[in-house]
Amino acid sequence: MDTIARLAADPASWAALATLIAMEVVLGVDNLVFIALLSNRVEASRRTLARSLGLMLALIFRLAMLASAAAIVHLTGPVTTVLGHPFSVRDLLLLAGGLFLVWKATTEIHEKVDPDEADDGSPKVAKLEVGSALVQIVLIDIVFSVDSIITAVGMTSEFPIMVIAVVFAVGVMMVASGPLAGFIHRNPTVLMLALSFLLMIGMTLIADGFGFHIERGYIYAAMFFSSLVETLNALARRNSRRAP
Repeated sequence: MDTIARLAADPASWAALATLIAMEVVLGVDNLVFIALLSNRVEASRRTLARSLGLMLALIFRLAMLASAAAIVHLTGPVTTVLGHPFSVRDLLLLAGGLFLVWKATTEIHEKVDPDEADDGSPKVAKLEVGSALVQIVLIDIVFSVDSIITAVGMTSEFPIMVIAVVFAVGVMMVASGPLAGFIHRNPTVLMLALSFLLMIGMTLIADGFGFHIERGYIYAAMFFSSLVETLNALARRNSRRAP
């Protein structure tokens, strides 16, 4: 309690908390898009359950990673060398996560562009079990969390501040995941755009794993611009349907 009271009375702690919350929320955009797309593959009656359980498990894993933050920081040290290039545990995690996202996005795009047909000729949509969705949500969240935790440790040494920032960011994701998933499900063109985002994010993680860092700001700027263009297209389509 003395630590909490001391931090609450320190303006620098409030500034660090606000910065960390903003960083965690922004870095959570990638994860939020993935969760929205993945939960839409679950049976409609169980989508909310899959999103809620997945995010709660992700929160537990993030807090556990924060508790071992000192060990997480050391993941940046080289553990192996391939063709003269050193790789750390962080690099290998980013490579694995990037390859998974590229595979996932490519598979989903292929199913949308060239879907398998059911017996009645309608597109066949493969459903995910809740357990499978939870495993994928937690695994990809761990990949996305590594960098954010390393950055958080570099910004502040106060564990309570990091915990509050992570809990707040996951809370925002819980609130936003449902509406985002519903919006993507209702708009097929937005779905394709979101899959393209995942493909781009996967390639960014792979590049980062090989040591070629790409500022996330450029990625988010491209995502924002593409989303703005798609919004204008949606408005244009709606107005054209209303025109006599």
